[in-house]
Amino acid sequence: MGVTECDNMLMLLGISSQMTLQERRISTKLVMEGFRDACLQAGTSVNGGQTVLNPWYIIGGVASSVCSRDEYIMPENAKVGDVLVLTKPLGTQIAVNAHQWLEEPSQWEKIEQVISKEDVIKAYLTAMFSMARLNRNGAKLMHKYGAHAATDVTGFGILGHANNLVQNQKESVSFIIKSLPIIAKMAEVAKACKINFKLLEGFSAETSGGLFICLPPEQAAKYCEEIQQLDKHQAWIIGEVIAGNHKATISPDVQIIEVDYY
Repeated sequence: MGVTECDNMLMLLGISSQMTLQERRISTKLVMEGFRDACLQAGTSVNGGQTVLNPWYIIGGVASSVCSRDEYIMPENAKVGDVLVLTKPLGTQIAVNAHQWLEEPSQWEKIEQVISKEDVIKAYLTAMFSMARLNRNGAKLMHKYGAHAATDVTGFGILGHANNLVQNQKESVSFIIKSLPIIAKMAEVAKACKINFKLLEGFSAETSGGLFICLPPEQAAKYCEEIQQLDKHQAWIIGEVIAGNHKATISPDVQIIEVDYY
């Protein structure tokens, strides 16, 4: 919704119960420092939170902001003729799983014909840096270039979130997604691993995914150009808003865009 200022942040931390006390002390300090640095980058600071023990590490936060009406964009004003823009590549879930499978021979043998170990590591690092990149610049540019609606792409996958967004539009519109920017080789891994991630169907979960934005067609290219200048990473025009009945679909001849490793 284009909120760019965070007034308060709570840190939610799960410390691994599988580590030794010394391992916990070292890793917890580093995790907390990383979270603090990300908050500073976002222009806020940690003012509380909760810490628990958990089998694996968890780090997250609750952000809050008090906004005036002109500081956010209601996600309901998509217009026929708008184009759809995505600011981060898809495939993070598969990249992380593929990295885990390097230590699981039964899973690795399913994908080793389509990707090398070196490329698995590159894909994993690409996913990691993508997740670490804030959506703040993207949100600021939504205001500058007159975005009509937006959401982020996370647990429901790109089509799941597109459907949630289109169902709340004031006008009778539909979204058609014509391109899927995916981290290189993750589409092939998704097919080879025999696990139904539903990546190409648009339902593979993403973590800290990008913004899915409805922009006026005359502004979209400028938006993509400026976000690349600011973030040093590409955004893509992936579809369009058409007259319709509040449904989002992926085109039968969707183009897969192989996104190079960071």
